[in-house]
Amino acid sequence: MPLEFELCPGRVIGGDQPCFIIAEIGQNHQGDLEIAKRMIRVAKESGADCAKFQKSELEHKFNKRALARPYTSKHSWGQTYGEHKRHLEFSHDQYRELQRYAKEIGIFFTASGMDEMAVEFLHELDVPFFKVGSGDTNNFPYLEKTAKKGRPMVISSGMQSMNTMKQVYQLVKPINPNFCFLQCTSAYPLQPEDVNLRVIAAYRSAFPDIPIGYSGHETGIAISVAAVAMGAKVLERHITLDKTWKGSDHQASLEPNELAELVKSIRMVEKAMGSPSKQLLSCEIACNEKLGKSVVAKVRIPKGTTLTLDMLTVKVAEPKGYPPEDIYDLKGKKVKINIDEDETIIEDAIENHVKKVKC
Repeated sequence: MPLEFELCPGRVIGGDQPCFIIAEIGQNHQGDLEIAKRMIRVAKESGADCAKFQKSELEHKFNKRALARPYTSKHSWGQTYGEHKRHLEFSHDQYRELQRYAKEIGIFFTASGMDEMAVEFLHELDVPFFKVGSGDTNNFPYLEKTAKKGRPMVISSGMQSMNTMKQVYQLVKPINPNFCFLQCTSAYPLQPEDVNLRVIAAYRSAFPDIPIGYSGHETGIAISVAAVAMGAKVLERHITLDKTWKGSDHQASLEPNELAELVKSIRMVEKAMGSPSKQLLSCEIACNEKLGKSVVAKVRIPKGTTLTLDMLTVKVAEPKGYPPEDIYDLKGKKVKINIDEDETIIEDAIENHVKKVKC
């Protein structure tokens, strides 16, 4: 069974624990603190476990030329990429305010540290776990420093190969055993044919001692629900208040009603996974009493007759008698009483009847 560990205070993931659902706000807040708070509340009211943001210290994430690059996209908040990113980046004090708000309404709060200095700030902020975005999963110095902080880690695997993920596992595991991988494809929005949910099973096979999850950028909820049915123990989905807002992530995000439906569907599927034991359940007894079949006499069978299969058939019968799966056991048995045509073959009618114990 995959390793279980405490991802947030009092909230264990892995094994038979419920899926941990992360509502990824990212930078869909449009740089507006009040919108960010509304989104945290949406995450809480929808039943998500955690509201997550993305924190960057821009001069540490980008070089000068990247920040100075002209940015003329319809999604731009500035003339250069740096101006655009600065518009969307909350200050340290704003992060503290958001963290206080999340605590006040009762939902876990964290962020992806998009560079090493952002990780330092989030560590100081005392977030419950670090999220490693796909862009830093092959950034081994970053991973090593983040792992050494000792906080649980959730590591996305977009843009990476299985070989790289094995290297990540070998790097992180000796330093910090409390981490999980998320299957992820970094495309916005993500087309179904590029999701590759079977990677979840491949990860579970390759890394049997860590939980595996899924970070989705597709539209709708069906694929994410399927990921949980396949064993995802952490699920991350971007959320928005309006898919038509400016920003490349909104189209691949869930609006509040979709997030609520996703959480509801996941919890329903988790109940439905149930037990691997197959047996007649108490909820099936009424149907079995009404429609369950029994062995009956196809012809009149006199007392002392040795039964052959051509004397028997199967019908819904009153009273109930031998179940259909036992019909072959009746071959060669003698009857102790006269049995009329179309009558049930009951246990008391058979010589040397031995009652089967059903497991």
